[in-house]
Amino acid sequence: MFKRPSKLAGTSCLVAALLSAASFSFTASAASSSAAVPAAMGSALSLEQVFRAEPYRGENAKEVKFSRSGRYLAYLWNPFGEPGSDLYVHDSKTGKTVRLTSPAIMAAFDAPEDLERFDKKLQQKRRELAERQAKEEAQVAYLRGEKVDLGQWEAAQLELVKKEFAAKKARDDAQKAADKAEAEAEKRAAEALAAKRAGKPLAAAPAPAASAASAAATSAAGKPEKDKELWEWRDELKKKLAKEKLKPTDLYPGATQVVWGNKKDELIVQYRGSLFRWVAGEVSLQPLQLTQRALRMVAYTADDQGYVFMDDKRVLRAKFNAGGVQVINRELIHPDDADRKYSIEATTLSEDGRWMALVGRAPLKAPEDGKPAVEPSVRKVEIMGYAERFATAKKVDREVSDDKRQIKPLAIYIRKVPGAEGAPAKQPAPVFTNAGGDVWFELSPIAWARDGSRYAFSTWEREKELLRVYIGNADENAKPEMVLERRGDVGHEVVNVVKPQFTPDGKTLVLTLDEAGFRQPYAWDIASRSLRAVVKGEFEAHQVLGFTPDSKALFVLANKDDLAAMNLYRVSLADGSMQALGDAADYHRLPAVSHDGQWLAANAGHWALRPELKLINAAQPSKPVAKVLTDSHDKAWSQVDVLRPERFRFKNRHGDSIPAYVFKPQGWKATDKRPAVVYIYGGPLNDRHSVEADSFQPTAYMFSMYMAAKHGYVMVTIDSRGHSNYGRRFSDANWENPGLPQTEDLEDLHSLMSKEFGIDPARVGLNGWSFGGFQTQYTLFSKPDLFAAGIAGAGPTEWENYNSWYSGRTIGKVDRSKPNLRKYSLIPMAHGLKKPLLLVHGMMDPNVLYQDTVNVYRALLESGKEGLVDLFLDPEGEHAMGGAVKTVGWHRKYEAFWLQHLGRTAP
Repeated sequence: MFKRPSKLAGTSCLVAALLSAASFSFTASAASSSAAVPAAMGSALSLEQVFRAEPYRGENAKEVKFSRSGRYLAYLWNPFGEPGSDLYVHDSKTGKTVRLTSPAIMAAFDAPEDLERFDKKLQQKRRELAERQAKEEAQVAYLRGEKVDLGQWEAAQLELVKKEFAAKKARDDAQKAADKAEAEAEKRAAEALAAKRAGKPLAAAPAPAASAASAAATSAAGKPEKDKELWEWRDELKKKLAKEKLKPTDLYPGATQVVWGNKKDELIVQYRGSLFRWVAGEVSLQPLQLTQRALRMVAYTADDQGYVFMDDKRVLRAKFNAGGVQVINRELIHPDDADRKYSIEATTLSEDGRWMALVGRAPLKAPEDGKPAVEPSVRKVEIMGYAERFATAKKVDREVSDDKRQIKPLAIYIRKVPGAEGAPAKQPAPVFTNAGGDVWFELSPIAWARDGSRYAFSTWEREKELLRVYIGNADENAKPEMVLERRGDVGHEVVNVVKPQFTPDGKTLVLTLDEAGFRQPYAWDIASRSLRAVVKGEFEAHQVLGFTPDSKALFVLANKDDLAAMNLYRVSLADGSMQALGDAADYHRLPAVSHDGQWLAANAGHWALRPELKLINAAQPSKPVAKVLTDSHDKAWSQVDVLRPERFRFKNRHGDSIPAYVFKPQGWKATDKRPAVVYIYGGPLNDRHSVEADSFQPTAYMFSMYMAAKHGYVMVTIDSRGHSNYGRRFSDANWENPGLPQTEDLEDLHSLMSKEFGIDPARVGLNGWSFGGFQTQYTLFSKPDLFAAGIAGAGPTEWENYNSWYSGRTIGKVDRSKPNLRKYSLIPMAHGLKKPLLLVHGMMDPNVLYQDTVNVYRALLESGKEGLVDLFLDPEGEHAMGGAVKTVGWHRKYEAFWLQHLGRTAP
């Protein structure tokens, strides 16, 4: 789905049963109630503070994993302001945490040149952030009428360019002089040799003065530095900035992958493609593979005496106490006349280390006469850039609704992992194949039972609306059995989350299905061949984290008790009873559970307490406080955190309970006639939405807080039908009807706000990004009198041109013989606009193409709407902008637009 500069959230029909037909309720809690703030604090707030150059948000922990014993927790993280993500290990027994990687520690394994680059580029990044912030604040001061030198930064940079240019010229001149002197000396030596052989005297050398004059004349021939004009120096500066632009590889990366041993408390971590080992109790890492290749860990060997890893093509095995590396997964071998010649794409090992499942892919078209295979070309879309003197085109891959699919043929092989000795075994035939081609076929990850006795996977065929689950025995030649089939009504969003897992005893296969309108775990009993729901209720629980060792319970992430906060639950596999383990106020992300089921960890927090990595004792859930392991965010946020929203929900005309939150300014009264703005997204996004208890989305949350505190606006964010994580009724709302359900919900919200929110019904604006940009336009075109103005950011106005993996699952059935999704285009609706509309887009957007905004703009001009529509463009921006226009910049534009068209709050 769309990537946008925000975090998104949604609701469920659960609350519909709790509210009467005309009900309207507020949720008040420490995390969500409006904060009482001194008026002066809000009035003094500035956008330059709220959206400062260096965000207040740090990076949360990732790769969170427990050791097999459950005693140790490894995670990758760094404190606010530090680059990269380093390896930390927390000991739950002692309560101590050790840091095992850092720039200083890894300096022993990095080239000095790399270390110098990391340090230099980090200083550059900090300098650029400080300079950007200073420029933003100076510009604001200038507009207030203060005397500010806005050219000071360019002047300083130009001086630096001149110095560097002069230094380079001096080096070049010195080299030229040295080269000339060497050439003169060589010439004299050659002349001397020739004279000696001819028996003639050597001619006298030219006078030094003449040589100096010649050098001066040569220097004068080039254009002296002082003759460059200002515009030429600016061109030189532009080149310098482009050359020195920060790239991800310029900064210290930290560690990237962690794998624990099967039995022992030890791990292997990847750092810049090399592998390092750490054993509990040791103070430092041991290098294992320093090959300068991109190596990836697969697993420890079953006995923890070695490890399995991959390079770009092969799966390899090495022992800790022996030299050498063994190839355990060679490239597949095929006879010359084979119809399909598969190459390994992925390898999954069983936990006991005895079996592996290989997924292979073959070219769509077999090579001819020994020539290499040539893959059919994919559609390329050109995106125009205007940074150079003349426009240039950049091409990006695009698969749209009427494109023929080019899925490579697929094969699954089951193979015994070879022993340390002995000749390689003959390659077996695939146990499962799919011919690929012009079809929509998806394969889940392959899961092994812990004892290696069987494996499982699921497939999805979109055109056939066919979902299947397979279980196979650990046998190189036996085909897997299809044990479950669902055709038709399976739920548009269930496909991503059907990831089968075996319980520890191997007797049950747990997978996520959408059988009753919500994505929840189901259990397939292998012996009785029966399927049953593990939990029941109107909530989402599609992420199964693990099991207790006795296979009696599983752990799941669910929004059972609060639709805006995913919590951790232990669920009985016998009766489906659920026990909450985390703080009810927290939204838990990237969770992990220990193998013994005693510990859980997740990044958890809410609006009042920003998310941090928390360790939760699952064996003693009555303990009120989880242990906080990280400190990720800038404390300066407290100076900006002047107001918090109130969550509420309301019933729409169909009886659905719609979640939302509102920022109310200080001094708000229900009898006020204030201007207001509604923020909407409106589309499915797997498990994201806007009303999330820990989401500080830039526009929906931070800008709304600013407008309420600074200008007294009432700012509402809504999760209409169309959002994910509220059940199928919401996420499927767009199917063959995109935009209409959300507009109905917006109408009902507007009516409620007019009665209950102290707003002026004639001064309510609508704003959204990506799908929300589409939704804003749809609503303003189809209900032209509902909102007073709208801002639509990067909206896909022509669904036939969007990525078909999303549109064909969210908008409607595609027809690859024609662009039939054109019937959902906004272009024919544009003539309905009656109120001001600001269209916002990054011109280099590879996700929602800038042409979508251009085309709707053209339609508006052709409809005589010139006085109503404006364009705000980032010439270098992508889907989240970030080119010439930074976050503070587009929100300054938003502020000016709303004040212009909705007015100010009366004193």
